[in-house]
Amino acid sequence: MKRINTPRRTASLSAQLVDSLRSHIETGGWPVGTRIPPEQALIEELGVGRSTLREALGALVHLGLLEARVGDGTYVRSSSELQSVLVRRANSAQRENVLELRTVLEEYASGAAALRRDDDQLHQLRELLADADAAAAGEDMSPAGSVDALFHRAVVRASKNDLLVEVYDYLGTALTSPSGGLTWDAAVADEHADLHKRLVDAIEDRDEHGARDAAAAIVRLTGTHEAQAPRSEGGQ
Repeated sequence: MKRINTPRRTASLSAQLVDSLRSHIETGGWPVGTRIPPEQALIEELGVGRSTLREALGALVHLGLLEARVGDGTYVRSSSELQSVLVRRANSAQRENVLELRTVLEEYASGAAALRRDDDQLHQLRELLADADAAAAGEDMSPAGSVDALFHRAVVRASKNDLLVEVYDYLGTALTSPSGGLTWDAAVADEHADLHKRLVDAIEDRDEHGARDAAAAIVRLTGTHEAQAPRSEGGQ
């Protein structure tokens, strides 16, 4: 089991402990969604006082990295402050604004992917396209939504812009999740699949403008369908 770096005993022990715990979370020592060790266990492992530990944990809760659940312990909510801020902001924004942001990110990423992708990335996109077709054939749209999110993340990664990939990954399902809760009729589903095929074809052909156009069209179709389609009872 990976150990947490013990803070050096200089001016502000609690501030050092915040940095140490933040680094531990960011590097996967405590994965997102897991419950952190009990307070007493951390005190013994780190060699700090109870008040110092509570101050540090409280700061991480405030930053959005941890979530304290009454009667259940403290859980890792996010792997970075940037992710926490971006997801919280996206979830509170109007859906139209989220779709505009998605258009900006995916249109640029798709054009860059057409210019920079390698053969392995193109092969992955083809595989995800096939997976999406198979998932769309079923009655449950949840798998289709998951595959679609993986497909678009793969396109962004093919842009080979590490900062863009990081921001897109941080936003995660805040950009793409609503489509998974919608009912897609045959005509819309066919158009959706055709646009994705056009996007991959353009990326394969190194067609920057064709890739950007297809990516923008996918988001427009999604936005139009979200506005017109009835939501399931469990949908937002």
